[in-house]
Amino acid sequence: MRPVRIIRNENIERVLIGVPKGHKHVRVYMKLKDAALIFQEATIANILRAYLTIKTHSTIRAQELKMHTMKLDENKDMLFINCWELPETKKKYRKN
Repeated sequence: MRPVRIIRNENIERVLIGVPKGHKHVRVYMKLKDAALIFQEATIANILRAYLTIKTHSTIRAQELKMHTMKLDENKDMLFINCWELPETKKKYRKN
């Protein structure tokens, strides 16, 4: 099992959020004291969606997002592309 790391505010030196030159989507660059992380817009959007659900829903207290690949048939001419997403799973942890 991979080691789990908790990133606290004191571990972060700076965060940059914006659209890099030549790109169309937002990136989040997080510079830690001993490493750097870059998140794509879709990743942040998925995490934010789950976070807002937990913070605003009256009974849901946790959600699971799990990676899966799906095939999309774009134009019915057997053109398939890979699409990766982090949808919610059916696991919902509710307040008793």
